[in-house]
Parts: sequence; structure tokens; C-alpha cells
Amino acid sequence: MAEILGLVAACLTTASFVPQAILVLRTRNTEGLSLYMYILFTTGIMFWLVYGILIQSLPIILANLVTVVLASMILSMKLANTISARRAKPIVD
Repeated sequence: MAEILGLVAACLTTASFVPQAILVLRTRNTEGLSLYMYILFTTGIMFWLVYGILIQSLPIILANLVTVVLASMILSMKLANTISARRAKPIVD
């Protein structure tokens, strides 16, 4: 029963992240996203994934595997957009 509850929770929390990921990947607009939040979030999800592997918990592994892939894609896009925006800014003396 606990494993089923974990799987349902994992599906719901991961599914809640999917619409945001789809929107960002479709529009490539990351302007409203915090770079530092995504760095912390993605790092935290990676730790949850490692934790799930260490304790051999399928719900934790599956949920965090999907989320870390999506979050990493968004973080990569945010980093690229941030670097591009900084390069485009004129240097003012």
C-alpha cells in the first residue's frame, strides 16, 4: 500500500511540473524564471534521485528521474538565455 501511495504521489508531483516544462521548451522564454532557483531545484532533485537509488525506492527514482531531465533542460535553456542576454548588453563606461 505504501508503494502505491508513493507512486501516486510521484505521478502527481511530476505531472504538475510537466506543463511548465512544456511551456518553456515550446516558447524558449525563460525571462520570468529565477536562475538561482533552478540551480538549487535541479541540484535538489539530483540528490533526491541519488537518495531514491540508495534506498531502492521506485517512486522516488521514477519521479526524480523524469523531473531532473525536464529541470535540466529548462536550466540549460535559462543559462543559455542568460549568457546570451549578457553578451547582447552594451558596455557603458
